[in-house]
Amino acid sequence: MKVHNIGIIMNGVTGRMGTNQHLLRSIAEIIKQGGIKVSSGEIIMPDPILVGRDIHKLEKLSQLSGVKKMTTNVDEALADPHNIIYFDSQTTGRRAEGVRKAVKAGKHVYCEKPIAIDTKTALELYELCKAAGLKNGVVQDKLWLPGIMKLKRLIQNGFFGEILSVRGEFGYWVFEGHSIPAQRPSWNYRKEDDGGIIVDMLCHWRYVLDHVFGKVKAVSCLGATHIPERIDEQGKAYKCTADDAAYATFELEGGVIAHFNSSWAVRVRRDDLLTLQVDGTKGSAVAGLRECYTQHYGNTPKPVWNPDIEQPIKFFEGWSKVPEQEVFENAFKVQWELFLRHVVKDEPFPWDLREGAKGVQLAEKGIESWEKRCWLDVPEL
Repeated sequence: MKVHNIGIIMNGVTGRMGTNQHLLRSIAEIIKQGGIKVSSGEIIMPDPILVGRDIHKLEKLSQLSGVKKMTTNVDEALADPHNIIYFDSQTTGRRAEGVRKAVKAGKHVYCEKPIAIDTKTALELYELCKAAGLKNGVVQDKLWLPGIMKLKRLIQNGFFGEILSVRGEFGYWVFEGHSIPAQRPSWNYRKEDDGGIIVDMLCHWRYVLDHVFGKVKAVSCLGATHIPERIDEQGKAYKCTADDAAYATFELEGGVIAHFNSSWAVRVRRDDLLTLQVDGTKGSAVAGLRECYTQHYGNTPKPVWNPDIEQPIKFFEGWSKVPEQEVFENAFKVQWELFLRHVVKDEPFPWDLREGAKGVQLAEKGIESWEKRCWLDVPEL
């Protein structure tokens, strides 16, 4: 059996996403399953080293994950020739420096989004990797969510006819911390720390729209800071300087109109924390993170407006649940496996840092649109 032991520097993995999605549910699970089977006689086995600034957090994470190697010195990890991949899940403002160091050390790069705080820097990181001949990728996890995958299958099978519109609702109530502890880190709500929901979520909506429904051509966005004060991790009150809600409309290639509401100040009365409704000439679908429901043209009721009587149509009853036709794994794990196969076997991986730069571009255009109170075109990068 040929085994490719791949050293992976996991920088910033002590954070919420790095710990849960990338280490415990992705890399640790790949190790537990015996690696990635490339063929009957060949596997890829991750060999991670945990990198962070707090040794006590690293030690706890090592015990939790079973990964023994750790360091607080990223330069030491970069100097080890065994480590050929650099992964970055630090806060956004630290990412560019980490990627530049990794490129200089000759490491392939895989990182969380947003890949940088501005489009210029994001494109620079892509060009650095390209010039050095290094493989690179950005996390675009929602493309592998079961609900999104089911939508893609419906599109591939022509279920919708002509797609007219996409409506996304994302978010939940993030507690302020005065009585109930917040479930998101405080830096998310400080602009000076690169926080804000526009920067965070428009990067997601860019790749979902581009890869599922059509390329984004233009954007109109309104942001808001609904909650002016929150409590930080030390129990101290702080002023919220970043947007906690975004209301954005996108014009897509082919004439599709998409609208996404994103908010950390909304209470959920829908199927999931993220729902997408897609309406077409022949049918509609509503997808959450895992489930998807459809209504065909032939099953569409014919409402008549009459507010003087109780609504006779039970609208939820006219939808059919899409059955489970595939086995879906953790979306982050799926993309990790694809990236590792890309590095080792040179298999295709279109989600490179240039795709990550597109997400940063849309976030920047969204903020500019909010500031100028106008529609803005989104040019090709």
